[in-house]
Amino acid sequence: MAKRTFENALSKLEQITEELEGGDISLEKSLKKFDEGIGLVEFCNKTLNEAKAKVELLLEKQGEITTSPFDELDHGDQELSE
Repeated sequence: MAKRTFENALSKLEQITEELEGGDISLEKSLKKFDEGIGLVEFCNKTLNEAKAKVELLLEKQGEITTSPFDELDHGDQELSE
């Protein structure tokens, strides 16, 4: 089995979203897909948080660059919330 990556998880999440929005699957299958999607969202959030921590650590080591708080509500992906 291939290692799960952020990109693969995001792609699978998009696929699940399309299937659920289509409405052509049973309630039982919809619930299974929803549950799988929740797991993928948690994985993606964890991966993003780890990346953010690594970037902040690297910037801290440089000493010349300072970090500013990451505003999770203003990340430019407004299209995803629609």
